[in-house]
Amino acid sequence: MAEYQWGIALHGGAGTIPRAALTPEKEAACHDGLARALKAGTDILADGGSSLDAVEATVVELENDENFNAGYGSVLTSDATFELDAAIMRGSDLEAGAVIGVNKVEHPISLARLIMEQSEHLLFSRDGAHEFAREMGISEVEPNFFFTEYRHQQLLAAQKASVVSLDHNDGKYGTVGAVARDRFGGLAAATSTGGMTNKKTGRVGDAPLIGAGTYANDKSCAVSATGHGEMFIRMCVARDIAAMMEYGGASLEDAVRRKVMDELPTIDGAGGVVAIGQSGAPVLMMNTNGMYRASQIEGGTPTTAIFSD
Repeated sequence: MAEYQWGIALHGGAGTIPRAALTPEKEAACHDGLARALKAGTDILADGGSSLDAVEATVVELENDENFNAGYGSVLTSDATFELDAAIMRGSDLEAGAVIGVNKVEHPISLARLIMEQSEHLLFSRDGAHEFAREMGISEVEPNFFFTEYRHQQLLAAQKASVVSLDHNDGKYGTVGAVARDRFGGLAAATSTGGMTNKKTGRVGDAPLIGAGTYANDKSCAVSATGHGEMFIRMCVARDIAAMMEYGGASLEDAVRRKVMDELPTIDGAGGVVAIGQSGAPVLMMNTNGMYRASQIEGGTPTTAIFSD
């Protein structure tokens, strides 16, 4: 069996990130969080582990970090409640699992994987997702487990301004995600989000939707998106990038650039993606001034970044 060079990329949200709003302490904390999440994935890949294990572990780390809008530290809806979404996909057989609107499960991405592996269904929402979690023996948390005063203040500011915003105060689209390639050539993608600050209860973005915000196929690439979810859904961003490679022979970088830089802006779609193919380095691209991101390939140096320059 051929051995592949492993690689991984992750994101922690994209958007118009004001440099002035990011204190040196906050910037350092974000870089540290990105580095921890990257290491969680690279440790697995370097030890010969699967891309699926790597993306799950990476996203779990990001769900644990209150600096990112997923898991603990998620944003609040207009009703001051939590609705967390997540999806995971394996490229070898196109198996996938996803959850929508959960608030009693510490790690939505791990529940999504359990759905993929232990259920005949792909997607569970709200009460059905919680019931499945109980059947699988996952211990419940109280919804206020996800609460942070920082996100509460964001909600109050968004309500005062009468806006629906993704991370209102620091201007970024709050989703986390990861893509990876293991030494066996297996690709996987995972995405998790707390949604939009002050969003209407029940609104769903692209993160848990296979083909929109999350996609993986060993024939082409793995993609995790972050941005204005409605636009990413309308343009089927993640699957379209893979399709351009599969049917049109595009390179990963060209496919990502066409979708993110050329097509999404035509409908005011702001955000970015991380993607990885069967060979080479991952592609991390955004049409905003920043995206919290990190990447590494086997033999390379781990890198973290926030701003586009």
